[in-house]
Amino acid sequence: MKVGVLQFFGWADRRVPLETIYGRAIERFEIMDRGGYDAVWLAEHHFSGFSVCPSVHMMATMAAAKTRRLRIGTAVSLAPFYHPLRLAEEIALLDVLSGGRVNWGAGRGFSRREFEAFEVPMGESADRFHEGVEAVLAAWTNERASFAGRFHRFDDVELLPKPLQQPHPPVWMAATSEGAIDWAAGRGFSILMDPHCTHAELAAKRARYGEQMAAAGHEAASREIPMARLMAIADTAERAEEVARRGAAWTVGSYIGDRGGDPVERYVSDVILHGTAEAVADRILALRETAQLNYLLCAPLSQESFTLLTDKVLPRIC
Repeated sequence: MKVGVLQFFGWADRRVPLETIYGRAIERFEIMDRGGYDAVWLAEHHFSGFSVCPSVHMMATMAAAKTRRLRIGTAVSLAPFYHPLRLAEEIALLDVLSGGRVNWGAGRGFSRREFEAFEVPMGESADRFHEGVEAVLAAWTNERASFAGRFHRFDDVELLPKPLQQPHPPVWMAATSEGAIDWAAGRGFSILMDPHCTHAELAAKRARYGEQMAAAGHEAASREIPMARLMAIADTAERAEEVARRGAAWTVGSYIGDRGGDPVERYVSDVILHGTAEAVADRILALRETAQLNYLLCAPLSQESFTLLTDKVLPRIC
């Protein structure tokens, strides 16, 4: 099993200088580089203290400069908010500067606030996302690229630089809904699975992806499918649950919003992996069987969670 970290940049306490949030994340990059992690995956969000990293590509350049072997993923580049040529250029440049260590994750986004602020109609998000991915791949894989879509058009463009990895960096599509899973599988893309679904939903979505891949004639068994899980780890189960409950309240209040029922309890009971290091390791190993987990994407909800994940959980599951 490979393990990566889904790095958010939450700013819950505005008394803490924002540069401190970035500094702590950079320290994590260096720890991950020395440890057994495969990659750090950087989350792009806008206009919310939930995660204050509007440019994952700029942050990824810093991660590349501070590390030597750690792969650097975007989770995700929100494709509807970019011109695809600019997006292709930025990822290609990052791949060159990192020595070919980029994992490109792309997604459509779901925050109405972001779409309204960027003046992008939310109803166009899926079409813009799909078209953007196709245009980026065309720019990477052709010496001189031409493309004609609904939103973007370019002719005889030489993208410079080209990615160092050939034919391009490995690609994952964020897939939360059944429609997104079906679209990605139908085109043979690997997928990134989100941290906000329940464990049962995770297993069901992974099974659907495999079925849709097979139906489209693509091989799925050997694909690395990062499954993101929020994590709260402490020296006692009670303390870990406290961390999980605070993290759930922050997630619901600052970004996800109330979707009916008791959303905080849903996160604590069915979404967040929480407990002692031993208990969390056991639950991860169980997910390997129930959800076909082969790439765990961890989102620690505290510094203690990250430390225990690194020191106590990683040696058991890798």
